[in-house]
Amino acid sequence: MPRPTAAQLAYGSCTVILSTLAMLLLSRTSSGAGVAIIAVAALTLGLLVALTVPLPGTRPAAVEQPAPREPVRASIPAPAQEPVRERAAS
Repeated sequence: MPRPTAAQLAYGSCTVILSTLAMLLLSRTSSGAGVAIIAVAALTLGLLVALTVPLPGTRPAAVEQPAPREPVRASIPAPAQEPVRERAAS
């Protein structure tokens, strides 16, 4: 497994801190079980955010495909036509 980048650590940490504060303020819980549930939810959300940050250099390289080949058309010279000779009227 590759090591997390600085951006992944920053996004994940900020997500954990901010989501924990927001959920604690919105729920107004004071029980230990409520705080534990919020902490686990915030850690899960932070992990999800950290894993979805794109890693540098993981884009698939564009594969260059050769241009489609056109059929080769050889120019064959037409056979020389002889002049038409008509018979003389007798």
